[in-house]
Amino acid sequence: MLSPKTKRNLTRIIPFGLIWLVFSLAYSLLEKGLLGDLRFYPSTGNPYNFNKTLIVTAVIAVLLGLVIGAIEISYLSKLFVQKSFSKKILLKTFIYLLIIISFLLIVTSVYNSVELVEGIFSKQVLRNTWIFFTDFAFWSVLSYIAAVIGVTLFYTEVSEYLGQGVLHNFLTGKYHRPQEEERIFMFLDMKSSTTIAEQIGHVRYFEMIKEYYFDLSDSIIKYSGEIYQYVGDEVVVSWKLEDGLLNNNCVKCFFDMKLAIQKQIPKYNEQFGLVPAFKAALHLGKVTTGEIGVIKKDIIFTGDVLNTTARIQGLCNSYGVDILISDPLIQRLHLHSQFQIQALGENELRGRGEKIKLYTLLPD
Repeated sequence: MLSPKTKRNLTRIIPFGLIWLVFSLAYSLLEKGLLGDLRFYPSTGNPYNFNKTLIVTAVIAVLLGLVIGAIEISYLSKLFVQKSFSKKILLKTFIYLLIIISFLLIVTSVYNSVELVEGIFSKQVLRNTWIFFTDFAFWSVLSYIAAVIGVTLFYTEVSEYLGQGVLHNFLTGKYHRPQEEERIFMFLDMKSSTTIAEQIGHVRYFEMIKEYYFDLSDSIIKYSGEIYQYVGDEVVVSWKLEDGLLNNNCVKCFFDMKLAIQKQIPKYNEQFGLVPAFKAALHLGKVTTGEIGVIKKDIIFTGDVLNTTARIQGLCNSYGVDILISDPLIQRLHLHSQFQIQALGENELRGRGEKIKLYTLLPD
């Protein structure tokens, strides 16, 4: 069974293959339109067969797209995390083109060496390779490949900026019509954030917030959470009901985030002179999910569960605990073997006419 992180990486890599497939089909159709009934390429004299070219080009494009996607998601994207949006795309497009040119240089040299039955560095092999790389057709194809790389990277970067799955939902129209669904929410808030900002200054505080959110991200991915929104120093995490309940993911996520910050204590002390801490509330309920906006579109959740979770989180200080969980959620989880459940009694939340039972947890 694949881990949530592996599944997420696969969903980020697959669009590379799909985008490259679409562009390869478009290229083959354009090529057919230009060559018409010709059975050879005018520039090289090599034979041309539309059906064969269509299939071969598509297969190569998908494989190349997936390879580039794997390199991007697994390695290269992490190197440019501090760069601006446009610089990321330009620099990475240039790097991928260098990789492709190097690959083609090796393949072409080996192919000519085999065909001519001569050494790879012989004059004839080098001459034929030079002719291939200086041909206008090669550079036109390379320009097309650069455009495909740019489009793919643009899609990936926009998807990352909008959040996990948001761009896909926009493109597929999943929430074009509002849908009702049951979800779990975690409202997670940094402790004493105003005091910290005054203590270290607002610019350094902003840098700390960036590090803080970065350190929390792996835990959210690991336990199948989705970041709904950032609100200053507060992050709202959401789960589809089945994902949040599975193996107590929503609760394990909280404690894994605690561990993630603990592992970074030396970094925070060195850079900021303090270590951030947080408190959180978890609750479940029905929400209506849909697209809104004209000037700026967004996919939002609306429902009483959001207000209730926010108000529960506001009670953490009153109870002197770091985590509060509502009774409806506790009843759906299976926590007794992993955590100590401590009942805190009923509380009438501000603005609500009914009381709700609250609990806190301690690792067993």
